[in-house]
Amino acid sequence: MCVCAATLLCVLALSSVASGSVGLSNSSSFCSESKECLQFDLICRTAEYEVRHYSATRWVSTDAEAYFLGVGAAMAFRRLYHYINGDNKEGVKFEMMAPVLVEVPEEVKMWEPAIYTLSFLLPSAYQEHPPTPTNDKLYFSDMADMDVYVRSYGGWMLSITSRVHAHLLTRALIRADAHFNNTHHYAVGYDSPLKLLNRHNEVWFVVEGEPVCEQ
Repeated sequence: MCVCAATLLCVLALSSVASGSVGLSNSSSFCSESKECLQFDLICRTAEYEVRHYSATRWVSTDAEAYFLGVGAAMAFRRLYHYINGDNKEGVKFEMMAPVLVEVPEEVKMWEPAIYTLSFLLPSAYQEHPPTPTNDKLYFSDMADMDVYVRSYGGWMLSITSRVHAHLLTRALIRADAHFNNTHHYAVGYDSPLKLLNRHNEVWFVVEGEPVCEQ
């Protein structure tokens, strides 16, 4: 095989890995407002949680320091929203994908603010070469190939609801003797603020070791 052909195959392989988890939203019942959505393979489902596998993907992220999840997410959301609406060096505009991730630290003291990391999923067309941010508070983050424990809930993703469902998922995983990264959880939202009914939110903990599918 010639060097050029080998190089092309390598590039295609890398592209496949990067965009393999971003696909059309019609394959997911809770991605109703975006053309593309983060894809996953369902490993198993118990009475209290799901176990999913996600392939590697690229996101655009920013950090915000705040006492409450809602306040930090609102601060970070504005920066990311400007980015996808053309506030980048290429002037590219694209629609928001689903879901939106907020990394929430587990160890938070009542009298100290926490650092929340909000991430927008990049469309499949920009997974390999995303537009360059003009805001120096934005950066690209690569989500590794991983398994996650997932608890779903409806309504609004607020500080207290996220904490309650993270706590309920933690208790279920401890009862199942499951190992997971307990330094943080992901608060995951799929809907725009304008959607009032049938909202879908999730809490994720990253699996450590082999996932536990029986309780």
